Amino acid sequence: MTRIAVFCGSNFGASDIYRDGAAALGRALARRGIELVFGGTNKGLMKTLADTVRERGGTAHGIVPRALIDKGQQYPDLSRLEIVATRSQRKRRMAEVADGFIAMPGGVGTVEELFEMWVDAQFDGHHKPLGLLNVGGFFDGLMSFVDTMIDQRFLPSAHGSMIIAKSDPEALLDAFESFVPVTTSKWM
Repeated sequence: MTRIAVFCGSNFGASDIYRDGAAALGRALARRGIELVFGGTNKGLMKTLADTVRERGGTAHGIVPRALIDKGQQYPDLSRLEIVATRSQRKRRMAEVADGFIAMPGGVGTVEELFEMWVDAQFDGHHKPLGLLNVGGFFDGLMSFVDTMIDQRFLPSAHGSMIIAKSDPEALLDAFESFVPVTTSKWM
């Protein structure tokens, strides 16, 4: 693992536990020498995460849509900046450069980014780990919904196991290091 894409909120959330979680992930990435690949803005948890990575000597690779650059929302201390035309191009580029994907607490954009990477994995688009940094149980409801999809036979259990959920960033990164891709395609 040399680069991990992190999807997270452009807001801070209702509790300081989310900022603390972003900072903890930033420290873990920097300590392990893993480059942060992210949406590249100066807002919310993205800012906290990038601040921590950079303060600890780590690298932050921002992939930013032109519209956000034009609005002055680019994170100011990027190690590397890529400007793209659209959010779709940003996701595609993040998928190309990252060795794995982590979603932290966030809104519908965060969930949509995670789910797109998950669907791509189901279609044999990639064999990279997908993780949830489950700060304060934020994703408990989502994981329960995944269990419902499996129970109701809309999702193969092997595909449910593609998502690694941990509340501790070090444990999540350890799980990424020992990740074995699911080789059962939904469309075989």
